[in-house]
Amino acid sequence: MELVLEVEDGDELTKAALRRLAADQELPQEERSQAEGAVTEDTAEALAYLVDPFDLVSEVPGVELQQASWSSESIDYDPDSPDWDVDEDDGDQDDEEEGGIG
Repeated sequence: MELVLEVEDGDELTKAALRRLAADQELPQEERSQAEGAVTEDTAEALAYLVDPFDLVSEVPGVELQQASWSSESIDYDPDSPDWDVDEDDGDQDDEEEGGIG
């Protein structure tokens, strides 16, 4: 599964993550400080703190989350561009073009 999101307001996203951190009474202060720094410096960290992959699929029949990971990059996304093919897997294609196993 791949998910493309557009963050329209990074400041609001960061504020939401900070509110969630402030409400987490079980989080030790040292971890809270580290998490606050991370979500303030990186919008992807703020998003990762707000979105739990398990919650996204836990109610889907026949699906069990085995592993989840995050990566992010800032891009100029244009869904109408021919360069954006939803069915294309860039990683495998790049590996095959470079002679690697895809």
